[in-house]
Amino acid sequence: MAVETVRVKNTGLRGVAIADTKISYIDGEHGVLIYRGYRIEELAERSSFMETAFLLLNSHLPSEAELERFERQFAQSRDVPGFILDALEKVPVQADPMDVLQACIPMLAMSDPEINDESREADVRKSIRLIARVPAVVAAWHRIRNGEKPLAPDNSLPHAANFLWQLSGKKPPAEIAHDLDVCLILHADHTFNASTFACREVVSTKAHMYAGVAAGVGALSGSLHGGANERVMKMLLEIESEIESAEEIGAWVKDRIESGKKIYGMGHAVYKTVDPRSKILKQMAQRLAEKTGHEKWYEYLTRVEKKSLSEFAARGKSEISTNVDFYSGVVYAMMGIPIDIMTPIFATSRISGWCAHVIEEKFAEAQEKPALYRPEAEYVGHYCGVIGCTYEPMEARE
Repeated sequence: MAVETVRVKNTGLRGVAIADTKISYIDGEHGVLIYRGYRIEELAERSSFMETAFLLLNSHLPSEAELERFERQFAQSRDVPGFILDALEKVPVQADPMDVLQACIPMLAMSDPEINDESREADVRKSIRLIARVPAVVAAWHRIRNGEKPLAPDNSLPHAANFLWQLSGKKPPAEIAHDLDVCLILHADHTFNASTFACREVVSTKAHMYAGVAAGVGALSGSLHGGANERVMKMLLEIESEIESAEEIGAWVKDRIESGKKIYGMGHAVYKTVDPRSKILKQMAQRLAEKTGHEKWYEYLTRVEKKSLSEFAARGKSEISTNVDFYSGVVYAMMGIPIDIMTPIFATSRISGWCAHVIEEKFAEAQEKPALYRPEAEYVGHYCGVIGCTYEPMEARE
């Protein structure tokens, strides 16, 4: 097949469609996010993360029997191989949790009995193992670095509740577990973002699923992609330490914007209006604040949001609004989740979307693109004509 070269320079691929997908869709102008045809608002209200993960992997909502079998497969896949837990014992306690998670993905590959089976059916089973084990790895590392022993999964608990159990050693209240389950739904997929593209680019080389997911974790660890919820929470704590009353927040925001500093959790590469996930998380944050006694945190954030939107509008940037990270950090904090575990939780959810994209990349019904991603670059470096530069010996160089 002839491949036409289209030269689009220095755009970061923004606005460049590079492949088809049936997994998720974003209408950035109207604030719409869809998974496999279903609005995110309906999934957050009526579905579960297990059901949503099934939808992403299998293109349809499960029947009762299918969901029961899917959940049983998850329960059977939660145990982290012992050699990985042994390896975590040797990791420096100051290591970043995202680095630790990325290092563990290839080790999970080494333990997968179907690592060399590249059939679609085997990749779905690998996906289940990954989605089940990544939260367990995050929880195990958190406990190990704090001098505690990792906990075995409690298979009587649903997915989100079991993660909180393995993280803290406490059975979470049903409402908290449900809220975390909703958070996992909200973060499960978001079309061709940086980490998802990294996964797809890697597996386009015929690398296995774990290699692609490891790349996704690496991309998510970057400050321009994952981690904004951590920075929002740190910003909130900074505000709390610097002001004496909520009335000072307006001046704090104005001074921050005028000094060229960021208001974290604001703006998005795709949405030109409020992120639909942010609306759901804002309601959740208000409810949790009332339940946990952190009303001040919620009040401070809503004031930051209101003043920031006003300041941006005054500067002709009315398209800037809150994104998914603005309220998710405080939601996790009110659940008792440490700040540096917030991005790994993002990964424990997004891995369902990554795996779905890996499968789509490998088994799309009609691949109308080359199997291997291979963009071109314009060379703008030193040039000495067609034959190249003359190599000079060391003593002749200036």
